[in-house]
Amino acid sequence: MGLNEDVGRRLRALRTERDLSLSELSRRSRVGKGTLSELESGTRNPTLETLYALTTALGLPLSAVLSDPLPSGGPGPAPTGVSGSAVTAVLLERHEDEAAVTDVFRVRIRAGAVQESQAHVPGTWESLMVLTGTAVVGPPDDTRTAGPGASAHWRADAPHVYGAPEGDVEGVLFVRSPAGSPAAPGSP
Repeated sequence: MGLNEDVGRRLRALRTERDLSLSELSRRSRVGKGTLSELESGTRNPTLETLYALTTALGLPLSAVLSDPLPSGGPGPAPTGVSGSAVTAVLLERHEDEAAVTDVFRVRIRAGAVQESQAHVPGTWESLMVLTGTAVVGPPDDTRTAGPGASAHWRADAPHVYGAPEGDVEGVLFVRSPAGSPAAPGSP
């Protein structure tokens, strides 16, 4: 199965587990019903922004649609990547315990591009360790700049940005979300 089909299968399963209709998930996520239907059927390429909108509306971290739960003691699936308007992220690791889910991504922020990310589930934090380039990240009104070997840390349950004003940025992004996160703000 390819990325589109895998993501679509997981997305449909998560939606039905929560007893949500396509219309209700569309409303909560502000993703068009037709787009959602195409994603679930595997006929549409998922973008990073769209998948975050959907997983946030479901009260889940992004890795919930990018990876299957790991079998006990078995090797994990191959890394899965997805691109947005400025960021390409490859899921490297998903760690879950009773307190939180931590997703680890290898990311590239494209030169000159800025990606505006909507708030993730309440209590989510992000940390970026920059490998190369200079990143501008965090809340739009309080960005942080980090160069090679430096890191930045910010609340991701509020809108935030990723930018690379001086060239491509390569880094490792940690996204930590509380376990059993409630549905997104504004959701019933």
